[in-house]
Formats: sequence, structure tokens, C-alpha cells
Amino acid sequence: MAQFRYVGRDAKGKPRKGKMISSSKREAIVDLRGKGIAVSEIHEIQETLLNKEITIGNPVKLQDFVIYLRQFSTLLLAGVTVVEATKILASQTQSKALKKALFQVEEDLRSGKPLSEAAQKHKKIFPPMFIHLVQAGEISGNLEEVLDRLAVYFEKQHYSIQKIKSALTYPIVILFVAMGAVAFLLTNVVPTFATMFEGFGAELPKITQFVLGVSAWMQTFWWSLFLLPIALVSSYILLNKKSYSKYYLDYVILKLPIFGKLLQKATIARIMRTLSSLFKSSVPILQALIIVEKVSGNEVIAKVLRESRASLERGQPLSDPMRNHWIFPPIVTQMVAIGEKSGSLDLMLAKVADFYDKEVESATDALKSLIEPLMIVLLAAIVGVIVLAIMVPMFEVFNHVQ
Repeated sequence: MAQFRYVGRDAKGKPRKGKMISSSKREAIVDLRGKGIAVSEIHEIQETLLNKEITIGNPVKLQDFVIYLRQFSTLLLAGVTVVEATKILASQTQSKALKKALFQVEEDLRSGKPLSEAAQKHKKIFPPMFIHLVQAGEISGNLEEVLDRLAVYFEKQHYSIQKIKSALTYPIVILFVAMGAVAFLLTNVVPTFATMFEGFGAELPKITQFVLGVSAWMQTFWWSLFLLPIALVSSYILLNKKSYSKYYLDYVILKLPIFGKLLQKATIARIMRTLSSLFKSSVPILQALIIVEKVSGNEVIAKVLRESRASLERGQPLSDPMRNHWIFPPIVTQMVAIGEKSGSLDLMLAKVADFYDKEVESATDALKSLIEPLMIVLLAAIVGVIVLAIMVPMFEVFNHVQ
């Protein structure tokens, strides 16, 4: 795949220019003509360090991936071949990373490779869940159904992530605004009163001494306010890379008041839905547990899943290790045990996932309504302490003069 820069005119004669990814210059011109653009100039862009795209985290947005899955499933149901569907979606998707990967997948498909094998070369674009379910769909011959199931799965995952983000974004924004307001008061307002207090010639109240001390420190070490968030984020990234430290970090996060419970419910919903989707697609249970370990995103839960896999290998129930760990509430282990005994494990897991999705939704709504008054009270208390520290010595001077 190569990137091209083009110049041309559309059907109305308006000038058009831009960039696009295509397998060749000829293919790029054909694709542009299909969009109604008459090309007057086109040339390949040589990738350098300056124009190379740098991506942090997942290069494809979950929303773009869901749209791709929905469209892919629809095209296959309409009788379009996998190769042609991939070509159409590669030209239509808005995600540059996904577009580039799909063009390369199309080349592999035309050379005779199955979709699962072609997608496996792009692990940053296609998650393990996608690769294994597509492989199962290819074997069973129901790839359209599998893609539709994947779209539903990622849609629900996207919705849950958005709910949690919206619940966490508000308090974080308010916290930064509060910190900015307090920093302004301590560095600009309080120092003007500090010079006035020096002429009082009397010992200042403890609260005033404390606020003046914090103000003096802020004026000298104001830069630490910027370094502290950077240091915290860097420490989190470094600790998250090591498996032994990630376990304790995840443990601490899950034990956080309010937020820990919310993240626990969201993670349980995700892994239960993942397991259910894998079982429905006839992925072997041991292989399914390995996949879920990788997508869990939490080392505490991943450890329990490893123990559950070992329990199955010994011929024991899947639910035993879950029952003995605090991370899984009784309702989860009971539903899993019932599913194992009745042979309807995929259905039971889906019901657990639905239950916890609703729990996450109600918890985030409750959190939003609770956070606002708490943050207002906190900000009022901090500002109140600063105002009190300034007013108390002034009242004392006023009383002394009278």
C-alpha cells in the first residue's frame, strides 16, 4: 500500500486536493473517478520521519470499527464476496489506519489467504476477539452471523466505555478548574494581603499562617503543579507495563471507593460478554479463556481466569476459582455454575453481562448526580478556608482599634 497526494476537480468544476491510500497510482485514479473527481495531478508520497503518522494507543476508534463490522456483515448478506466487500470498505472508511490495513488484507485475500490469517498480520487493528471469531465463522460457514455478533459485542463495549468516560470526565474537569481557581487565589490574591499582615506586629492566627505558608510555597514551586500530573501518568504507564506491578496497581484501582466498584462491574460485563460470544461461535472453552485473559485489561481478573482454565484442565468446574475470589460477586458464580450444569453457559454469561451493563449504567448516572454537589462543597470549603484566613486577622485588627 502507498499514500498518494492528488489534485483535481469534482463534477461541479470545483478544485479538489487531498491524500489517499491505494495499492497503485492507477487504482487511486480509478477510485477518485468513482467519487466524481477528475485527476489532473497525482504522485506518491515517500514516507519520512516528518510525514509518518504516529499513533498512541489503539490506532482505530472503536466507533469506526463497529461501523466497519456492520457494513461488512451487510455486504456479505447481500451476496458480495469477502474480497470485494473488503475493497469497498477500504475505500469508504474514514479511519486511515483501518483503510491501510484493509487494502493489505485485500491483497492477501486475492492471493488465496483466509480473512482470519490476513487480519492476524494487523494485530493493532484487529483484536484477538475478531480474529478467533472470524476463524470460527470461516470453519462453520456463517461468517455473516459472526460479523453481526461482533458488531453487537463491540457496540455494547463502546457504549459502556462512553458511559464510564462521561462519568469520570466531569469530576476530572471540575477538579482541574478548582485547582486553577485555588492556584490563582494563592499566587495572586493572598500575597497582596501578606504584605499588609506583616505590618500588624502581632502573631497571626494558625489558619492564616498555614494559608500564607502554602501561598509562599506555591509562588516558589508553582511548576510542580505541572510536573505532578506528568509524574503520576508516567508512573502509571511504567507500572502498567510490568506484570507483577500491574497486578497490585489493578488491585488498588478496584479497591478505590465508588470508582473501584464501577470499574469492577464494567470489567465483569465485558469478560462475560466476550466469553458468551466465543462460546456461541463454537470456540473451544480453554482457547476462549486464553482470549478473555488478554482482553480483560485487568491482571486481578486475568489471574482468576488462569486459575479457572487450570481448574477445567483438571476436570473441575469453571466456577470454583471464581467462587473463591472476592472480585466475582455470588450472582456471577451462581449463574456460571447453573450454566455449566444445564449446558447453557453462553446464555447464562450473556444474562450476567446484560445485568452488569445495566448496573454500570445506573451507577454512572448516580455518580454524575452525586459528584456535582460534592465538588461544589469541596471547592466552597477550600475557598472558604482561604477567605477565612484573610478575614480573621482583619477582624482582630478592627476589634483592637475599637
